[in-house]
Amino acid sequence: MDIAALSMAMAQVNTQSAYGVAMLSKSLDLASSTGDQIVGMMDAAAMELSVNPHIGANIDISV
Repeated sequence: MDIAALSMAMAQVNTQSAYGVAMLSKSLDLASSTGDQIVGMMDAAAMELSVNPHIGANIDISV
């Protein structure tokens, strides 16, 4: 059994695992900030509806 090769393989697996966890963390942070922005947009839309309740209530579609 080659101890040096085994050590290098284990270090590579640890590095790949740490990279995967870091990328997942970044993805979760991005999803969280996107969700916060969507909630903010919904709040802004609710505020517009309370100020101008007749705007955006109807949609006219012609085919």
